Amino acid sequence: MFKLSQRSLDRLEGVDPRLQDVVMLAITKTDVDFGVICGMRTIEEQRLLVAKGASQTMKSRHLEGKAVDLMAYIGPRASWEISVYDEVADSIAASAKELGIDGVVWGAAWTVPDIADFDGTMEHAMLSYVDTRRSQARRPFIDGPHFQLSD
Repeated sequence: MFKLSQRSLDRLEGVDPRLQDVVMLAITKTDVDFGVICGMRTIEEQRLLVAKGASQTMKSRHLEGKAVDLMAYIGPRASWEISVYDEVADSIAASAKELGIDGVVWGAAWTVPDIADFDGTMEHAMLSYVDTRRSQARRPFIDGPHFQLSD
């Protein structure tokens, strides 16, 4: 069983308590260790991320405290492998469902309005999103570390 570091807990400061609760329960359920790399952002931080192409919008839910970015770890190493993030997303979805928190959206399955209500794994949710985007002749935007509240 994993737990959040003090640095991760500090990064949850200012984040909507519902999302904090989901993340704190998910770390106890996951088979993949993770930490919080971003919670609240200032407008200046968001502007820089958009300018660098690391974010696509100035309407980020991070500005409202309604989003978090998580970093998955395999042993002592950080991982960007999407297959690791769908496992983290499974624990986020299960935690949101257990806590009765609606409207959690995963950044690799944007077309799923509430991952806790999705009938299947988060890998399937992501593939459904990718298929939808391709059917629209649009490139999918996969942001595996990102989770946000829709409201």
